[in-house]
Amino acid sequence: MNEVESQMSPEVAKLSPARRSVPRRTFLCRMGLGAVALAPGAALFNSASTVFGQEVEIEAGIRAGDAALLRFAAALEILEADFWIQYNELGGVQDSEVPGGTGNEAYTEAIEVLDEDMPIYIHDNTDDEITHHRFLNAYLVSKGAAPANLGGFRTLMGSTATGVNSNRVGKRLTNLTQLTLDTSWWTRYRDGRFNPDLDPNHVFPQAVPSLHTGQHTAIPRTDNDLNNPKFVQAMANTAAFHFPTIEQGGNSLYPSMAQRATSVEVLRILISIGPTETMHFQTWSDKAGNAPPLTAVDPVTGVSVTFPDLEVDNELLNKSLIMPEPCPFLNRNLPRCSIIRPTKTQGVARGALKFLTDMGLFIGQSPAFFSYMTRLAQEADAARRED
Repeated sequence: MNEVESQMSPEVAKLSPARRSVPRRTFLCRMGLGAVALAPGAALFNSASTVFGQEVEIEAGIRAGDAALLRFAAALEILEADFWIQYNELGGVQDSEVPGGTGNEAYTEAIEVLDEDMPIYIHDNTDDEITHHRFLNAYLVSKGAAPANLGGFRTLMGSTATGVNSNRVGKRLTNLTQLTLDTSWWTRYRDGRFNPDLDPNHVFPQAVPSLHTGQHTAIPRTDNDLNNPKFVQAMANTAAFHFPTIEQGGNSLYPSMAQRATSVEVLRILISIGPTETMHFQTWSDKAGNAPPLTAVDPVTGVSVTFPDLEVDNELLNKSLIMPEPCPFLNRNLPRCSIIRPTKTQGVARGALKFLTDMGLFIGQSPAFFSYMTRLAQEADAARRED
């Protein structure tokens, strides 16, 4: 059973006409994706891209551009669910909704320094992302379109510390142990003068400059990482800033892609999922401000990280100012407005993929993985709103 089949709900598995009477070309497309998942390689991707090039003919139940937008979103949600599951195993709540793992006491205590409800929030965010990719893939299948399938790329080691799901060791999609985080979103949302859509060359200051250099682990790699309480807290602080760094990306991605959708139903999907990412972002940006100031050195890599005290008078850094500051929008001749930013559509999918890649989230992934994700991003960016 592949990833798509194993993660579909019983209701989707019972979808009748659209799923049972699949056009031959769509069936071949799915078979190609299944082969990629089982044995990712360059030759297989050439075959898959040939199929993708015929999307208008293959995906008769949905416009090719709309399918591309949803497929890219589904792929990102699968990736997002993968790393949230890792966080939940170690520092969240393990239950029937999000099973797997047993929790790590030292890491969980460090996470709770930011807020005692952090494990619940981690659990709920994880559950949300799982439901997102399951829904998006199920919708694509219901329309006779190929779903996103990353099953064959689950090859990364991940943590082996106490608390992880041992069945998933060596089967992760994402790497949480070598992160380089761009925390400029912190000041971007507090700055009332500049908007990256209107001021693409403006450099917004980093909230935590040291996270933007070197590679940092947000989870214990092994139990040896738990010996120094200060370093344990540094890992929890890194995670606390990784959470909103990721969610602000989805915060912009969904409204940007929605502007390219043709189907009203696809538009409805994108503008309905997008606001949940915004809810995640604001929750995590609030909690990140509670990260205790400290400096710690990674005992394995020797990389140092410093978390500054963000209880300051500077409006660009003050941790309490979590509401988006009104800024210029569309045209500087118009009044300032409190908005999501950026929301320009050009190159948004490729930009999102580059952002995640630069973060270090995919360190260790295969060339075939990057080929597949690049293909999905290119197709999403090629989507055009049609009459």
